[in-house]
Amino acid sequence: MKVSKGGETTSREAACPYRLVLEHVTSRWGVLVLMELLERPYRFGELRRAVARHGRTASEKMLTQTLQTLERDGLVHRDAKPVIPPRVDYSLTDLGREAAERVRGLAQWSEERMDRVTRAREAYDEARG
Repeated sequence: MKVSKGGETTSREAACPYRLVLEHVTSRWGVLVLMELLERPYRFGELRRAVARHGRTASEKMLTQTLQTLERDGLVHRDAKPVIPPRVDYSLTDLGREAAERVRGLAQWSEERMDRVTRAREAYDEARG
């Protein structure tokens, strides 16, 4: 997930802009970041630990890129305070909260139907086996 610099528009963005936003929101780290920020604002290190509780550890680089991309899309707000040591808090914008609530709904749906998905997978594998 690379952030375009200086307002560049890639050919993918120009061809189908909403699809790229959908990729950002539903990416491996985008989903987890949005769901965590739905609960409360986080500092970078706190957010990284919160995401790791889901069984996946994001590298600093990947988390930074994800946050920058979501910020560029207007979903995340970055609040850098001029103190020493530096303090940066991340929170959802109104648009980000709306997206995060929808992502959470999809995650809940997935969790509630996992037994049906498992049965469907087993039936598929058995038929192909």
